[in-house]
Amino acid sequence: MLRRFWLFFAQAVTIVLAVWFVVATLKPEWLQRGRVAVQSGSPIVALKEVVPNVTGPSAERSYSEAAQLAMPAVVNIFTSKNGSRRAPHPQAEDPWFRFFFGDRLPERQEPVSSLGSGVIVSAEGYILTNHHVVDGADEIEVALTDGRKANAQVVGSDPETDLAVLKIDLKDLPAITLGRLENVLVGDVVLAIGNPFGVGQTVTMGIVSALGRSHLGINTFENFIQTDAAINPGNSGGALVDAQGNLLGINTAIYSRSGGSLGIGFAIPVSTAKQVMESIISTGSVTRGWIGVEPQDMTPEIAESFGLEAKEGALIAAIVQGGPADKAGVRPGDVLVGVGDLSISDTTALLNAIAQLKPGTDVTMKLVRRGKPVEVTVAIGKRPPPPRRVLPYEEEE
Repeated sequence: MLRRFWLFFAQAVTIVLAVWFVVATLKPEWLQRGRVAVQSGSPIVALKEVVPNVTGPSAERSYSEAAQLAMPAVVNIFTSKNGSRRAPHPQAEDPWFRFFFGDRLPERQEPVSSLGSGVIVSAEGYILTNHHVVDGADEIEVALTDGRKANAQVVGSDPETDLAVLKIDLKDLPAITLGRLENVLVGDVVLAIGNPFGVGQTVTMGIVSALGRSHLGINTFENFIQTDAAINPGNSGGALVDAQGNLLGINTAIYSRSGGSLGIGFAIPVSTAKQVMESIISTGSVTRGWIGVEPQDMTPEIAESFGLEAKEGALIAAIVQGGPADKAGVRPGDVLVGVGDLSISDTTALLNAIAQLKPGTDVTMKLVRRGKPVEVTVAIGKRPPPPRRVLPYEEEE
């Protein structure tokens, strides 16, 4: 009996070993399931797994908490310009109508509506948006995410930075938290919130592509945040926020050949928006310094023609007769290289430096005239408002 048992056991072990040998030879991966393969001599690296359904700004691949914090403060802005566009009479093609009126057909006035976005920056009802969103509007209506609507009044606007401040009278308004631009780095994740194409409030994600963008020809004073977060028509005046939901900028413009987003959008930084907003709320406008010159960027060719070694500075191409610079003795052809203690590298630096000066103050300006350094004292004047742009439907026939 015992001999028969051992014979059965030996046969079973032989069969198991044969099966293992066949599997190990033909399907070795079957034997690796559940094991972690570590290469000999390599350190063990702890891999971070993405936990599903985890939200919050610190969670991997989700910025829902930042979006939820900022979205209630972003509003839709509807503007209308009543009787501002001349439209052909609807019966202009009727032969009997034309018989009575001939070629001098009466025209009817057609209201024009536009759409943009805005950001509630104060519980008192102050809203930041773009100047071009509300420019020339007869009526402005603001729609909140909670369904409430209110008529808005323009507190003031600044065409040279394309910013405007509106005011609505509603209670319990959700105000956004202002971020700090000095903490922003290229590569930081940002969210763009607005109402593109009127489809409804939309959040898009991207990164900060560049800081301090200028010489774009969009505004007089430029210091844009560039982002690849999708910004489309209707996003103008909306919010660009960081991964914690803090406001970093006001979405303003896109670079596009088709009218849609191509991954290059621009936002006015929160530092500029805050400064302009505070000035508008306190005085109703923005006051900047002015010296009455037409500057031009230096180029190697211009520097060579003037016999200058330095390639930096702003060439004074023209001077306003009777303006502060003219009275101080600045001449066309001078190269302005310094304002007070600040060095001037180009026209943007010059405009920003002069704009920060208080009208009525005196400042020393450093020039290069025919290759020699010259200093003059200029009494800063008040920058005049830019001429209002005439829109196509406002042109007289």
